[in-house]
Amino acid sequence: MTTPPVKIVRPASFYHKKCVHAIESRLVQERGTFLFRPIKTAIVNYLKKEARINQRITAPEVRLIGPEGNLGVVKTSEAQDMAKAAGLDLIEISPNATPPVAKIMDYGKYKYEEERKIKGTKKGHGGEVRTIRVGLGTSDHDLEMKAKQAATFLERGDRIKVDLFLRGRSKYLDKAFLRERLKRILIFIPIPHKIVEDGKWGPRGPYVLIEKA
Repeated sequence: MTTPPVKIVRPASFYHKKCVHAIESRLVQERGTFLFRPIKTAIVNYLKKEARINQRITAPEVRLIGPEGNLGVVKTSEAQDMAKAAGLDLIEISPNATPPVAKIMDYGKYKYEEERKIKGTKKGHGGEVRTIRVGLGTSDHDLEMKAKQAATFLERGDRIKVDLFLRGRSKYLDKAFLRERLKRILIFIPIPHKIVEDGKWGPRGPYVLIEKA
């Protein structure tokens, strides 16, 4: 009686490194150069954000969503075969679930829908959210230049998120004082505008969101 082959389930990091190695090998062959560490890191980070598809899915089982709806928990190999038979891809859409959730659909269509979702979250009333960063010691001249840039975006229909970038102990200064320093730039904006969000705090300090009035 023959023993069935054991499927080795490797972590995603294994495939990320393998992909980077393949890219670097191609560069060495064609250009005689290597990848710098920051570029390697950027590639790995990109791969981590990308949904795993088809043979890159390492979980032994997935909760499968087919074209007609939920198909329950099935072996990953079976799900891959079903996707291949349908001429579609198996896409891991929820990798942190137990088991991971995978969907049978065209990968190009999936990417298009995901990009639309991202663009939708970034848009305000008909435009994008633009970020302008200021500091505690930003001069009036620099504020005026940033305000002119903000006015250009506002005229296009974009919203402006003004961030006050704080370093070290400056994060623990009086909040009223920090908000006053943040809103200095608003005085220099030459077109009518209104505050949409006020008193919010991000990772680096307070911010205010404005749009054209």
